[in-house]
Amino acid sequence: MSALGHYLEEEGIASVAIALIRPQAEHTRPPRALWVPFELGRPIGPPCDPAFQKRVILAALGMLVEGGGPVRIVDFPEDDPREVPDPGWHAPVSPHPNPPPLAGEGAASASASNSPSPASGGGSGWGLGPALADAVEAELRALAPAYAASCVARERSTVGLSGLPPAECSAYVAAWLRGERPASPVADMSPGLALRFAIDDLKAFALEAALVPGTSPSSKQLGDWLWNETFLGAGLQVLRRTILAGDDERLKAVAAFFVPALRVPPG
Repeated sequence: MSALGHYLEEEGIASVAIALIRPQAEHTRPPRALWVPFELGRPIGPPCDPAFQKRVILAALGMLVEGGGPVRIVDFPEDDPREVPDPGWHAPVSPHPNPPPLAGEGAASASASNSPSPASGGGSGWGLGPALADAVEAELRALAPAYAASCVARERSTVGLSGLPPAECSAYVAAWLRGERPASPVADMSPGLALRFAIDDLKAFALEAALVPGTSPSSKQLGDWLWNETFLGAGLQVLRRTILAGDDERLKAVAAFFVPALRVPPG
């Protein structure tokens, strides 16, 4: 968009970009850009906060009537208010009896129990098999009431990319976690692509279930819960690691999307 701004300006159309990555804006040198200190995917700030989003939009539009240039980058002065953890938020399912270490700390600190914890340092205590698959399916069933309540409160959901109901997404991903190679449950979609979209739906399902009405958890709180404290997070780490260690290049291409880069344990 920064480069596109130059073409628009050449045609006499004033432009302003909202930049999430300041070094990128400095490199592409847009005619005008408002840099915002928000996470990727939220250029105008947190969802469900129209007053804050309006301030961002007005700050960007205000650059159209201000002087300066030919290249001008302005920093938005406010941080995302939703990045502050909500002390009143709690996970929508009961804590597991063996709390896992933070992802990336390694399996050593998870050895206090004979059974693997939900995340076990990036899923390191787990392998493909029925135990993990059953745990993931049971957890997702336990999250269903919280997901339904969240959908009613917010009047929307982002689940649906695969075209499958959450229960069918769960069953399909669980089959892969058992070490199977199930056929695609979606017409005209390869098994790998169906797996990727089913996983995307399950991540959205879990995160939306965690949006407990009356609370405002930060994205870090939600991410820490999903990837460090749930069987789903552990299962996705294991599935990603297993597929990337295999020789199916098409599956490897989709497995890279299972876990965000920041949540992949080192090594």
